[in-house]
Amino acid sequence: MISEKMEKAFNDQINKELYSEYLYLAMQAYFERLNLKGFVNWFTVQVQEEHAHAMGMFNYVHERGGEVELEAIEKPQTKWASPIACFEQVLEHEQFVTSRINALMDTADEVKDRAALSFLDWYLKEQVEEESNVGGVLATLKLIGDDKKALLMLDKELAARTFVQPVIG
Repeated sequence: MISEKMEKAFNDQINKELYSEYLYLAMQAYFERLNLKGFVNWFTVQVQEEHAHAMGMFNYVHERGGEVELEAIEKPQTKWASPIACFEQVLEHEQFVTSRINALMDTADEVKDRAALSFLDWYLKEQVEEESNVGGVLATLKLIGDDKKALLMLDKELAARTFVQPVIG
């Protein structure tokens, strides 16, 4: 059985994961407006990943006998000055999510919920991968600068990304 404190912490994180999905959907729409279909694809995969992350936690809370309480999802930003500005926000957001996963693990440690710690280990490893992936795209965008041909080459590269349903926990 999940503790009340742990249940509340997971419910808060489920909201954060759903916000991430919503934010990346807004970013997907931004790149649609720019007609950069590879970037659209990259964010389509991000949206799917964030949904899977939220549902993994959703299912975990239920498996532990807890109750999921969904809260309102904050409206995300919808416009950015440039692809670089957008990816700077993605990196900042992923770092925020990492801090939230760490806080969730701190709560699990505090209430001595070893099952939650084991479950959350996957999320922590996923965040390392997320930050690295986003950091790579951002570094390339900064290297590209205003080179439209290079931007289109990166767009083509990002079009190859595919979603793989994660095995969480």
